[in-house]
Amino acid sequence: MLDKKPSATRRIPIVIATVAIGGLAGFAALYGLGLNRAPSGDPACRAAVATARKIAPLAHGEVAALTMASAPLKLPDLAFEDADGKPKKLSDFRGKTVLVNLWATWCVPCRKEMPALDQLQTKLSGPNFEVVAINIDTRDPEKPKNFLKDANLTRLGYFTDQKAKVFQDLKSIGRALGMPTSVLVDPQGCEIATIAGPAEWASDDALKLLRAALGPAAASL
Repeated sequence: MLDKKPSATRRIPIVIATVAIGGLAGFAALYGLGLNRAPSGDPACRAAVATARKIAPLAHGEVAALTMASAPLKLPDLAFEDADGKPKKLSDFRGKTVLVNLWATWCVPCRKEMPALDQLQTKLSGPNFEVVAINIDTRDPEKPKNFLKDANLTRLGYFTDQKAKVFQDLKSIGRALGMPTSVLVDPQGCEIATIAGPAEWASDDALKLLRAALGPAAASL
């Protein structure tokens, strides 16, 4: 007489299939709730994304490596010090479009980039734009100051973070992978674009892009 009960080996695929179906059903339920969607980001930063889209066609030549913001992202309120040792924060520059640059004297590409940043500060700085170059040397605090002095880079303000926390803060949101790193930040503290590596910031390509990012505010620059 044949045993009509399914064997243990036959029941295993059935159990696995049931679990799989249940798992897919649960996933579908979560999908239906919208948990798969990317976060919308900070609503205050939507204008920065619009600016990024507007200037994207200008990201070529000397600034071709810029990555435009594709989602609203407010940067951490980076903390550092000025030349007098007084505390500063990124939020102190609200109302201005800011090019935040992280550099160090041990970084050869950083040192090569600094003259262009100094020239950019000369050409565009004012009530609507500023280059905020933050040094992250962690040992001799006089070394970066002497570097700027010896290279006659007098237009850049001196900012420093000897703990290099600004780098870690940007790294934590995927905006600092190496040195130098630069982030173009809108007046509300939102990312417009980011670049990993140096750029010729005083070039015609860079100036056209940055003036476009500033919009009407660049009319007098």
